[in-house]
Amino acid sequence: MAGGKIQKKRQGGGGGARLQGGIPFEKSKGQHILKNPALVDSIIAKAGLKPTDTVLEIGPGTGNLTKRLLEAGVKAVVAVELDPRMVLELSRRFQGHPLSSRLKVIQGDVLKCDLPYFDICVANIPYQISSPLTFKLLSHRPIFRCAVIMFQREFAMRLVAQPGDTLYCRLSVNVQLLSRVSHLLKVGRNNFRPPPKVDSSVVRIEPRKPLPPVSFKEWDGLVRVCFNRKNKTLGAIFKQKRVLELLEKNYKTMQSLQLAQDSEMGEEKMSPGDVAVLANMVEDLSMETCDEKEDDEMEMDDADMVGDDRASFKEKIMGILQQGDFAEKRSSKLSQVDFLYLLSLFNKAGVHFS
Repeated sequence: MAGGKIQKKRQGGGGGARLQGGIPFEKSKGQHILKNPALVDSIIAKAGLKPTDTVLEIGPGTGNLTKRLLEAGVKAVVAVELDPRMVLELSRRFQGHPLSSRLKVIQGDVLKCDLPYFDICVANIPYQISSPLTFKLLSHRPIFRCAVIMFQREFAMRLVAQPGDTLYCRLSVNVQLLSRVSHLLKVGRNNFRPPPKVDSSVVRIEPRKPLPPVSFKEWDGLVRVCFNRKNKTLGAIFKQKRVLELLEKNYKTMQSLQLAQDSEMGEEKMSPGDVAVLANMVEDLSMETCDEKEDDEMEMDDADMVGDDRASFKEKIMGILQQGDFAEKRSSKLSQVDFLYLLSLFNKAGVHFS
């Protein structure tokens, strides 16, 4: 829900926060209105709006941020709102408003509807859709200039986390591959009505143009393996029995298709469809635990190897890691460039992750 000042009414001792007109908020839908006008103005200022911009707003709520966006002199505001009560409230609020011709309200689920063209996204979103919405925006075409979005603070800190940070995880790596992310504002929970249980942060996301020259399916497959035990060495991770079996299966499949020696980094480009795949990975990407999981994966030692081929394949994998000096490194300390280089070494040796 987008921000602004609201009125709170009590009814019969059991009432909660309500909109003007008596419409109750529904916390289950993430309806927390930003009540501090100074913060709304700060968000508008940091968005860097231009007179030619079409702005996408998600969850406009009572329309306080919507009003400020229109007053900022943009070309148009497209507001996507799920709750029909809020859509009605917006219609009433802007009926007869001198800038109403610049406002278009779409009633629907932002994760399910086709988004129109926009230059910039400015939004205070329901936090439960943070991960799928982020990747839906990054898969949108044509590519927009930037998004300025209010997230739950921990999710925001994962977006901007750097190698070596405690919160650095698969979410950090994947989002930063596709965009430049920066933290703009910390917002305390008391700035909302009703107040959520967590603090928030405003983040700026700028999609990279063009997309990196890498197959996203390959990239995500590698990162999944590496971050399964992000604080273990890559040498230990790639000795795990299930990892070796998976890679060997892919290797043999590619060989049978006569593609193993022909695939090089940059040959297959990342597509919007590849990026959109992540929109369904809410649980494992949004709030991954940073603690190590129980080390229940068995390493495959030489005694586990059946036949010369399997032992040779393990040596091949270890050789690739040693070639790039990765065997003793940890995923939690690797940068985007490191992962891209590692993927290129695997692919050039005919080893694939998808």
